[in-house]
Amino acid sequence: MRIVLLSCLYTYVACAQRANDSPAAGAPAAFVREMLAAHNRLRARVGVPPLVWSQQLAGLAQKWADTLIESGAFHPRGDHRFGENLFEVAGRPATPEEAVNTWASEARNYDYEANSCSARCGHYEQVVWRDTKSVGCGVARDNRREIWVCNYDPLGNLNGERPY
Repeated sequence: MRIVLLSCLYTYVACAQRANDSPAAGAPAAFVREMLAAHNRLRARVGVPPLVWSQQLAGLAQKWADTLIESGAFHPRGDHRFGENLFEVAGRPATPEEAVNTWASEARNYDYEANSCSARCGHYEQVVWRDTKSVGCGVARDNRREIWVCNYDPLGNLNGERPY
């Protein structure tokens, strides 16, 4: 199994899965509930308001994830409109909880008092960014890998600002 993370400050990227085999296609209620619950549990721990689901972000996410799978790539879209977290796993499917928990694991690298990271922590910061109001996610997969991306609006990870 291989897990890859990519976080882009000030960028938009999407998370989705092909419509014919996607738990995210059309944003089924269970997928939306699980993704929001995973995000909002983490946000509650630091005292920031819960996120709401954005079908618009999820739709954009689906299109981008499909593009990444079809091209064999794994990189941010780069249009700087939304925050983004990417997660890639090979060899097996993942769950919303696993994707968000992987991003959340970066909390150990974040020092709130110093507002600094000892290593990667941008995924975590985006999930708990106090001003972010909505999220849209999805999953794309082929026969060897799965890509998850969540888009956040407004984006977080603003230089010099604390996430919460």
